Amino acid sequence: MPSEPDGHGPADRVSVDHASVVRDLGVLRRAGIVRLRSLDLPALAQAAAQTGQPSPAAVEQLLRQAAARLDGGSLQEAAAYTLGLTPGTRDWPGADRRRRAAGVYGVSVERLRKFHEPMVLDQVAEQIVQLVQLTGHAPPADPASDTHRALRARAGGRTVPVTLHIHPVDLLRDVDVIVSPANTYFALPEAYKSSVSALLRRAGARRGPTGDLVQDVIRDELREWAAQRHTSGRPVLPGTVAATGSGALAEQGVRRIYHAAVAVPRAGTNDYDVLPADVTRAVARALTMLAEERDRFDPPLRSVCLPLIGSGRGGLSYQQSLHALWAAVEAELARGADWDLHLIVRRAASADLLTRTLTGTLTGDGTAGIRPGSARSATSPPGALEQGGEAGTPNR
Repeated sequence: MPSEPDGHGPADRVSVDHASVVRDLGVLRRAGIVRLRSLDLPALAQAAAQTGQPSPAAVEQLLRQAAARLDGGSLQEAAAYTLGLTPGTRDWPGADRRRRAAGVYGVSVERLRKFHEPMVLDQVAEQIVQLVQLTGHAPPADPASDTHRALRARAGGRTVPVTLHIHPVDLLRDVDVIVSPANTYFALPEAYKSSVSALLRRAGARRGPTGDLVQDVIRDELREWAAQRHTSGRPVLPGTVAATGSGALAEQGVRRIYHAAVAVPRAGTNDYDVLPADVTRAVARALTMLAEERDRFDPPLRSVCLPLIGSGRGGLSYQQSLHALWAAVEAELARGADWDLHLIVRRAASADLLTRTLTGTLTGDGTAGIRPGSARSATSPPGALEQGGEAGTPNR
């Protein structure tokens, strides 16, 4: 990449042109981030140079910061695939990244190229321009932009390791079981949506060479589960858990999906009610099922990943969800269980809150910053820190 001026004081800063950034992003999309060092990207280099680090690493960090500001959902996910920022995709050919981004929106590759992709690049460019303008310089590397954190928390009378993932759930690898929030009808959301259950449905589907849907595996197995139990079209009790295979996610080392029915549809609306007690019951049942199924697989099931169940449209705050699910985890560990525990959120701010809650307070009675919170109606709005839920409730 071309060298940039050495001065970075206020007098040396110049505005970054939006159209030029879009052009550079288009070049980067085609070539891939692995070729960043050899590409001529003057606008991106100019923006990164204002951090005092005119280097390919600074450009990549700037791209990640800009994508993170897209506030989750399909836009952020498509941007990450388009530019190769999603873990495991930086060396993917442009055609493969474009095909995956098309899947995010549920459109053809051609429609993505004509309509969605220009919008995605425009929005990333807008965030880059704003980052430079609002702060006077592009931000330095942020340690909180990591995708995995190894934590240690007190539970069941002992200290246990917990892996905290900070990325969309469909990027999980080598975790045996994922617990997926569901409504009490076990009706999965449309695959183009951004909730945990929608992402898993989309990632588990089997597709042909051109990306066309061949088999909607997880949806089909969940329907079969309901038909065998004569619950098709009828609600199950909150806390019920249905186990299915993982479909195409098996290629990523995911072997089972446990669908936890916690969201009770509110009649006449598109909203749900989720009670913390139902989250606790569902997680307890999921962990019991894990113990029951463990030795039916070779190698035995050992790891389980939990999202913040009920923290999306179900109305629970992140802390309420964590308290509720951790109550079940702690009870299971107190009985001697030895699971490999994983938690997953999408945003660094959510991860920071969970990190503080899990590890911030070690008390004499063995609890780790997790105490039963005051009961609050599941329909009351989350507090300021908890708004913008982690899509823990389906049909979002």
